[in-house]
Amino acid sequence: MYSPLHANAGNFDLCFSPPPRLLRLGSTSGPTIRRTEFLVLARKSGGGLASEDKRELLERYGLDPDEFLSDPSPNKARRRKDMQDTGRGKRTQQEDSAPPRTTHKLLQVLGGTARRKKLLSPKGMDVRPMMEVVKAATFSILQAAGGSPASLRPGRWLDLYSGTGSVGIEAISRGCSQVHFVEMDPWVVSDVLRPNLEWTGFLDAAVIHMVRVEDFLERAEQFVGKDGSFDYISVTPPYMQVDYGVLMDQLSKSPLVGEDSFVVVEYPLRTNMLDSCGCLIKITDRRFGRTHLAIYGPKWSQKKRKST
Repeated sequence: MYSPLHANAGNFDLCFSPPPRLLRLGSTSGPTIRRTEFLVLARKSGGGLASEDKRELLERYGLDPDEFLSDPSPNKARRRKDMQDTGRGKRTQQEDSAPPRTTHKLLQVLGGTARRKKLLSPKGMDVRPMMEVVKAATFSILQAAGGSPASLRPGRWLDLYSGTGSVGIEAISRGCSQVHFVEMDPWVVSDVLRPNLEWTGFLDAAVIHMVRVEDFLERAEQFVGKDGSFDYISVTPPYMQVDYGVLMDQLSKSPLVGEDSFVVVEYPLRTNMLDSCGCLIKITDRRFGRTHLAIYGPKWSQKKRKST
């Protein structure tokens, strides 16, 4: 009589008979009895043979161990992990590989020496230039407030969140002697802003600062030297990425704003703008659809604007 062999395969007990063999009883001419192998699966918890012994036992009976054992063979597990890692790498690469950024020419200079020249702007919404109707109203108000409706009074302009450079380029075209552009996106600077300055011929009148606006305001003297305050400052940030209260407080306390400066701020609906910016008063606040435009200036500019 044969005793079965026991092996715990994963969650099952494996019971095997010994390998098949022939048993002869009686004389050589008697009947031949052939014993056959059998396998019994029974779910059971607890200990048993080691996994390597289970695998060897299953292979001895011509069975695939991976069909019975809960833990696959090391080689197969390694292959499966490699496939998962490779697939995960492909997914990560696909997620990280963003489509190339492109440009088009939808903007133009509205007045001055570069009037009607087309300007590059990025396709998509990652950079949002000032609308041309807002830009036209801005320069009309500034020229009237400065006492020269035909052009801007000469001076220096600071273009914060400059993006395409549309506002600063308009300022140079209309009479400003120098514009400082502050833009932190390297691609926008190299593929949009600089080409626009080269195309309009204003590169020599431009200074580009590739830095965050907040850092620029904190280290203003380091970036602009001892030239003092600017005559004009434009603030056209991405609406949802700035706190206007913090930004305007930082700007109003900056040495970049002087007693005779003009500050132009574009802001969205439901934003409370103060009536002053440092020593400057709000001379106008206009709405263009969902966009608002606030302009701060010296007290004397209000009188000149009313008289023109």
